[in-house]
Amino acid sequence: MSILIDENTNVLVQGITGRDGSFHARQMIKDGTKVVAGVTPGKGGQTMDDVPVYNSVPEAQKDHRIDATVIFVPAKFAAAAVREAADAKVPLIITITEGVPVLEMLEAYHYVKQQGLRMVGPNCPGLISPGKCKIGIMPYHIHLPGNIGVISRSGTLTYEVVYNLTKHEMGQSTCVGIGGDPVIGTNYIDALEMFENDPDTAGVVVIGEIGGDDEEQAAEFIKTKMSKPVVAFISGRTAPPGKRMGHAGAIISGGSGTPEAKVKAFEAAGVPVADKPDEIPELLKKKL
Repeated sequence: MSILIDENTNVLVQGITGRDGSFHARQMIKDGTKVVAGVTPGKGGQTMDDVPVYNSVPEAQKDHRIDATVIFVPAKFAAAAVREAADAKVPLIITITEGVPVLEMLEAYHYVKQQGLRMVGPNCPGLISPGKCKIGIMPYHIHLPGNIGVISRSGTLTYEVVYNLTKHEMGQSTCVGIGGDPVIGTNYIDALEMFENDPDTAGVVVIGEIGGDDEEQAAEFIKTKMSKPVVAFISGRTAPPGKRMGHAGAIISGGSGTPEAKVKAFEAAGVPVADKPDEIPELLKKKL
């Protein structure tokens, strides 16, 4: 099994005729994803390769079952695209777009929650269940089907960790890029709970970074609710004090949000923390 997506997931691409949308839609199709339709207002009736393009999400739903949508539209339209997908009751809304105004995304986040739907992102690489489905921008060739779940705020670090897991023949059940903005639709605890309940996930890797307290909250959840082994990596441990860096969510307040606080929280929960990404496979093997 996997979480959120599998080989039966029908995917819609909002912004499919744009530069990023068309490029990544083609990559998703090449990687085996069932991209059944796309949306670009004003371009309904056209096609992107063999994928039909519609003016709106409801129009696409008239002809196709839509299980998930991925949003590649520009930042100033992204929140509206999320709301359109939510109005259409699309169960899974993945927002790749970065630079979405925080207040707009906060409103969209609550709107999606009120509809009982799930959002991943924004400012995220998406997610992949290797061998089944990829929604987003993750490079397919570094992944391997398996039983290790991966959760990360950082796209690039996800790729590095996955590369090292695959090199050690530790395949992945699902890799989820939750995004690095202050307001995101799916957090560590959401994904950890799904992996805990997935019978085909044997262990989990959590990739965190400087700023916010999401990792500390995840550590507490792992300590009290997780039965499966978890290992972690925290980036930014060598960041100079007071230096601005990282994602929009990389905000340190008092003692919370520092790399040291995150490492301490994970270690207190019995979660080994790697000093470098290439140490993760060996740490995980010791826990499995």
